[in-house]
Amino acid sequence: MTIQKEIRRLQSKTRVPVLQRFFKTGPGQYAEGDVFLGLTVGQSRNLAKTFKDLPFSELATLLQSPIHEERLISLLVLSQRFPKENATGQTRIFKFLIKHRKGINNWDLVDTIAPAVLGPYLFERDRAILFKYAKSKNLWERRIAIMSTFYFLRQKDFADTFKIAEVLLHDEHDLIHKAVGWMLREVGNRDAKAERKFLDKYATQMPRTMLRYAIEKFPEKERKYYLNLK
Repeated sequence: MTIQKEIRRLQSKTRVPVLQRFFKTGPGQYAEGDVFLGLTVGQSRNLAKTFKDLPFSELATLLQSPIHEERLISLLVLSQRFPKENATGQTRIFKFLIKHRKGINNWDLVDTIAPAVLGPYLFERDRAILFKYAKSKNLWERRIAIMSTFYFLRQKDFADTFKIAEVLLHDEHDLIHKAVGWMLREVGNRDAKAERKFLDKYATQMPRTMLRYAIEKFPEKERKYYLNLK
């Protein structure tokens, strides 16, 4: 049985409206027109494991699909495959994703692949592409830029998280505010002093949502201090 048939076998019409609302697929919203079949994330992960050996031609078909779950499953397959590949195989996956990045066009898709593949691949390589994406007009490329640094900061390398956060400081989109704030909070989980140093410099410039996400785990007194700077 093909993966498309398995996906359709598991579709749930009752879940579709819920997912459409949650992922903002309505007119004028950030994921306008995205199509859901109603699979759970768990079902998508299980299918990715079952079809883990899909050739790149089929992965490309999935990643170019208008159906959200098909794109997600393609990315889940690649995220599972990436750590097991040698250097040549990892390069092939990275280049494939960059070539087909138009299919990485919702926040869950970005958050699936950026920390699992793009960040690890770039960790010991030139990261210029992330700074290019940080300045992109495309929302998802900007989110890729900051979310890829999740891998870096897990290695206690915070420099590019801070640099990209600076680039995105005045971004107009709420999804970027949340992602940057989240990454700053993750820095703080590892080095609170480093996060506070950044906040002391930039808190007054940060969108309120970004700041709230960044200070979420601070003591209440300290949260009020930073919020009152706005």
